[in-house]
Amino acid sequence: MHGVDEEAQKLERLADLLTQLSASPYDVALHAQHISLAMSLPGMDSQVLEAREMVANYLAVGDEVWMPIIDDKVASLVMEEGARVAEVLELYERAERDYLSIPLLRKNVEFLINVHEHFNVAVDSPEELKEVFTSQWAREAIDAVVAKGAGHLSQSQQLWRLQRDWELDMLDRTPVEERPPLVDYVQNLILARLQQPHSEHEGTFQSYSSFTTKYKPASEYEALLVAASKLRSRAAKAYQRREAAELGLTSLNAYAQYISSERRAKKLDVFVLTGVYERALAEAAKRRFSGEVGAEEALRSFWIGYLDFSRTRGAEDSEMTTLLRRAMRSVPGSGETWARYIRHLEKNKSDLAEDESVEEAESIPDAYARALSTNLFTKLGKGSPDRDPEQIIPLVLARASAEKHGIEAGRANEDSFADLVKIVEDGLAMVRGASKAGDPRFRLEKFLSELYLNLAGMPDAAVQLWAATAKHYKSSWASWVAYTDVLIRTDHHDLARSTFQEVSAKNLDYPEALWDAWINFEYAHGSLVSLEEALARVERARTQVEARRIQEAQKAFEMAQVQHAKERETVSVPTSAAVPETGQVTVADGTGESMDVDEINSGALGKRKAGDDEPAEATDGKRQRLEKPPAPLKRDRENCTVFVADLPSGTGEEQLKTLFKDCGEIREVKITQLPQALVATVEFTARDSVPAALTKDKKRIDGEEVNVHLAWRSTLYVTNFPEKWDDTSVRDLFSQYGPLFDVRWPSKKLKMTRRFCYVQYISPESAERALELHGREVEPERTLNVYVSNPEHKKGRTDADANEREVYVAGLSKFTTKDDLLGLFSTHGPVKDIRLAEDKNGQLKGFAFVEFQNEADARAALSANNYELKKRRIAVTLADTRVRAKNRESFADTGLGRRAEARNRSVRIRNLPPDAQEGLLQQVLERFVAVKRVDVLSEAREAIVELESAAEAGKLTLRTEPIVFKGVDLDISEELPLGAAPPTKTGGAMFVPRTAVSRPRAGLGRPRKPGIGSAATVSSSGGNSFLSGDQTGKSQDDFRKMLG
Repeated sequence: MHGVDEEAQKLERLADLLTQLSASPYDVALHAQHISLAMSLPGMDSQVLEAREMVANYLAVGDEVWMPIIDDKVASLVMEEGARVAEVLELYERAERDYLSIPLLRKNVEFLINVHEHFNVAVDSPEELKEVFTSQWAREAIDAVVAKGAGHLSQSQQLWRLQRDWELDMLDRTPVEERPPLVDYVQNLILARLQQPHSEHEGTFQSYSSFTTKYKPASEYEALLVAASKLRSRAAKAYQRREAAELGLTSLNAYAQYISSERRAKKLDVFVLTGVYERALAEAAKRRFSGEVGAEEALRSFWIGYLDFSRTRGAEDSEMTTLLRRAMRSVPGSGETWARYIRHLEKNKSDLAEDESVEEAESIPDAYARALSTNLFTKLGKGSPDRDPEQIIPLVLARASAEKHGIEAGRANEDSFADLVKIVEDGLAMVRGASKAGDPRFRLEKFLSELYLNLAGMPDAAVQLWAATAKHYKSSWASWVAYTDVLIRTDHHDLARSTFQEVSAKNLDYPEALWDAWINFEYAHGSLVSLEEALARVERARTQVEARRIQEAQKAFEMAQVQHAKERETVSVPTSAAVPETGQVTVADGTGESMDVDEINSGALGKRKAGDDEPAEATDGKRQRLEKPPAPLKRDRENCTVFVADLPSGTGEEQLKTLFKDCGEIREVKITQLPQALVATVEFTARDSVPAALTKDKKRIDGEEVNVHLAWRSTLYVTNFPEKWDDTSVRDLFSQYGPLFDVRWPSKKLKMTRRFCYVQYISPESAERALELHGREVEPERTLNVYVSNPEHKKGRTDADANEREVYVAGLSKFTTKDDLLGLFSTHGPVKDIRLAEDKNGQLKGFAFVEFQNEADARAALSANNYELKKRRIAVTLADTRVRAKNRESFADTGLGRRAEARNRSVRIRNLPPDAQEGLLQQVLERFVAVKRVDVLSEAREAIVELESAAEAGKLTLRTEPIVFKGVDLDISEELPLGAAPPTKTGGAMFVPRTAVSRPRAGLGRPRKPGIGSAATVSSSGGNSFLSGDQTGKSQDDFRKMLG
């Protein structure tokens, strides 16, 4: 019964979807739901096919929709019916126009080969069809399909191999006397392929070698291969330069970076860039259809870039028309795309042939009407989603400007101006109805105002327009300034002055701009009396506004702190979790244990410890002389820093200091140019300056509004991700929610397995959207933890004592499981994490790390040392080497001490970028060698890197290729002993390996004390004191001569 009810609900939902699709046929999400719902119902195969055909009729779709449609058509195909074959070929043509798909192109090539085989080999095939589907037809059709995928550098070889094999098969079937033309054709085919960048150049070159061996004279073999090698060298190098980018195409952001890199190249490679754009479009469309956040915006961006690139490189009009129509079918809600299409039609209108069809010569009004018919630019009802004014405005401006150009060119009739005004007025209604924000830049209003003032000579109409605009955007300073400006231009000075007086005390978003406009007006058009009255009114209004802002900011700041604390408790604390007595809130980390993330300040409710008591005041002067001077206040970056986004290009430090000058003392201003935006951080010396600084939100610099917020509000604390994740993995995941400012990684000096980072966006809204990743399962039994990085809860996020809470367990059987270790060690206290070391094949290495909740429990677990587990005696020690016997450090000077041993496997890195992070530097180095520890010396811009072995250190110092870190080539050299100078070449020094200076003459461990009566002691420097008499050592050059 339950199954019947569920099926009935699905059928009802299907009917609702069809109703919605009738009103919004260009809504991708509705079509995706339609197909998914139809597939979930039994016996609905025909409905699934209809759903796929429906979306393919309205929108560009990928192979996930087209291939089932084509497969269904091919399954019912009768080869002898030539019309049915043509229908399948037409379906392939339509599908390939939408997006690039190597699987789809491959199926098309296979189908063409089968059609040719059927009509040219089968005896009973109709003669009239044999004349249609000839070998020449097949050759041209296959070549056209393969060419569509040639720009896919990594996968195009799949298509080319099919073509090559078919051509060679046809060549073998051809009589020997008829072969020469075909031999030349195939030879040119392979040579052309060698000149295209692709991933399998070696295989292509080998194909050419085999071809020449079989079909060319032996005497020409060497010359042909030498010539081919020269031909392919440039293309092979072109792919090698791009191989890293090709392998890294795992996200839409990676495609965007690849495109940006290609467009910045000194010599633009049209073939490669076109292929990357096509692949980016296909990937973005696939992700959009699956519902990925941000994929629609990425798809629009890729299309705009592709269209502009094609236009600027001088693409033919027919090619641009095809591209624009593909784009409108792909992103019908993109006003920017429609605007480009309308401008293209306007540009080519005079060049259209008289006999061109209506479809080919679509008129501008028809194109505009077709855009509006999608219902993607108008809000359908009160409950329907908002539309984006940024897509409406370019479309309306393109249509209106085309009409205006016709009027100016003398192609107008008596109704043309009225039509133009109606276009703009309807556009204004669409913009204002699309969302509450409308257009704060008033682009359509400005366009229409200029029409009234300059084209039609109707100043009163312009005044009425801006009066209505100011009334609609009543809190916008820009609307009132524009209104008063048109009043001044039309000599309505008294009305302008009364408007200034009325609006000056209103609660505008930026009243300073209005005040400036009023004072400038009085200087230019007023009297001394009116000027002084204006200055007095402005001063009174300024005092009221600043008092109100400070009060509102303080109140908002306090409410935000309270609300944020409540939200974090709601998100972080499971309903069944209890609050520990320590005041820490625990949250599940996806592995069954809990993690401290927030700490509640217990204040006076907690019991005071003895060490917390205030020292008694001294009764004499001695106490004061013994007391240490007070420590300087600790720098509180997180609570004293605001983040400033949406800065106009070219903003300088002085402009920011001017903006915040009345908020408090500024400690530091840092401006950062990101690929998408210019942002800055402003740090104050005191936390009390922040509320006043937040009042600068929505203020203007160079006429553009800036966004000001607390830096931590746009920062996320991310943890519990897989150990294999690196900076790129995190950026790819989180960048889909908004532009990233930075990703900060912790140093691994405290604990090599630290798995957390800080992800900072340029806006709090992006950070809030990314919170949906909290609890997402990123791999089996591991869920991601994502929190806003509130500095008030910072203590709960530290793992500085992690090593003291962790034990190292060695000697394990390869059959040991986590449950075995949990059963053994949980008897000593709560276990937080267990990590069994595995090799690349998933086999246990024989050791593990067990992390406890408390340090005392970890020390208690040492009693399990020598315990028998799975018939093996295990060894248990603390994981942190710092808590081991400190006297081992005294062995350092012997040459075999831990310090000397660590120095032998360490390197020094110079020329670091100023903002180098230890964690990020370690990630880069781990691509080449096994890293144990990284210490960055910020002031010197250097780092000391300790490797797993001296061999790894040698591998790093002997590298011939530079290692690039944040755009800088790293300078890597060996790490010398403390106080030692770099080695110099001298003729009298013996060849000494680099580690010999730290090795003892003999023995292990500590240096031997000299015996009774000994004549000399061993030099503490570890030098060549064993050389006797006048012996002198040899230099390294002498050592090489001796070997040679």
